[in-house]
Amino acid sequence: EEKIVFREAHLTAYQNTRLATRYRKLVDGIPEPRLREAVALGYHKILAYKDEYEVARMLQSTEAKAREAFAGDLKLTYHLAPPMVSKDGPDGRPLKRAFGARMARMFPVLAKLKVLRGTPFDPFGYTAERKMERALIKQYEADMARLLPLLGPEILEDAVALAKLPLNIRGFGPVKAQAAQDAAANRTALWARIEAQGNSLPHAAE
Repeated sequence: EEKIVFREAHLTAYQNTRLATRYRKLVDGIPEPRLREAVALGYHKILAYKDEYEVARMLQSTEAKAREAFAGDLKLTYHLAPPMVSKDGPDGRPLKRAFGARMARMFPVLAKLKVLRGTPFDPFGYTAERKMERALIKQYEADMARLLPLLGPEILEDAVALAKLPLNIRGFGPVKAQAAQDAAANRTALWARIEAQGNSLPHAAE
């Protein structure tokens, strides 16, 4: 319960109470304790994707904590790869550049613009990565709705693994895209096993 409450509060800060309520509704609808914990972790991870607004909010918070901890003239450097001005390196990953105080002044403004997240007015929402992240949320919610009628001890391990798949989707850009592809392959394999076992159970047909 502490894990759920912590993530519920984080989603409120990340976006708003409506997103936190959406999270809580799905988690509270899971009757099996192990699966409920897995969903609490996996669903939060996929809802709170780190877009430009969240990175700005986190860096702003980190700067405030640093200034509380250290006295004197604190100068911070931020290594970032802004999506519209960055180039890719030889490995296909965006090259990071060093930014100073001027960039930091933009963080409070950008963090407040989180209200645009997921709306047609979100300038970052049209990138392939943001579209993928929103699609993964819908897929996860559909998977949980599809999973619950089949739930039983025979498929519990695979159900927990399915609920935790988002925890493996990390990184940014091509790194995250590859992780999502790997997770998709694992999802297909898990669903094949779940359906093979679940559909053979008497309660699954009731």
